[in-house]
Amino acid sequence: MNAILRPPGDDLPEAEFAPMTPERLDAVMAIEATAYPHPWTRGNFSDSLRAGYQAQVLVAGDTLVGYFVAMKGVDEVHLLNITVAPELQGQGWGRLMLDALATWSRGQGAQWLWLEVRASNERAQRLYAHYGYRRVGQRKAYYPAAHGRREDAIVMSLPL
Repeated sequence: MNAILRPPGDDLPEAEFAPMTPERLDAVMAIEATAYPHPWTRGNFSDSLRAGYQAQVLVAGDTLVGYFVAMKGVDEVHLLNITVAPELQGQGWGRLMLDALATWSRGQGAQWLWLEVRASNERAQRLYAHYGYRRVGQRKAYYPAAHGRREDAIVMSLPL
């Protein structure tokens, strides 16, 4: 994933994908902490890197635009985390990362892409649906929520 990409707007230089590395985790964690009320921990990312999951960052100049982490299965890929820096959301970067993930997944022989998304995250659900993902199920009390509660996840899949 070394293709040079033109950003949707004119505010950032060309962008490129690079492997997520332990050295990039401070920048990843900074975005993760601002993007979610219940962010992944550094340990979640470190474990993903140690496990050899597909973990990519999207960088434009010195700016970390976003990242994704995906786990390959036998004939499928499971998207575990995809995040665009909050100040850069709504500019097409999420779709660009979904394109890169789908391309990589096809190259791995995957037939399906799977993901879970918070039931309350309607913006992400719309993005995934617009991309072609279909709602196929629900996981009760999947995500942590405020005040010790849990939130359901919507399970979505995309045939490749």
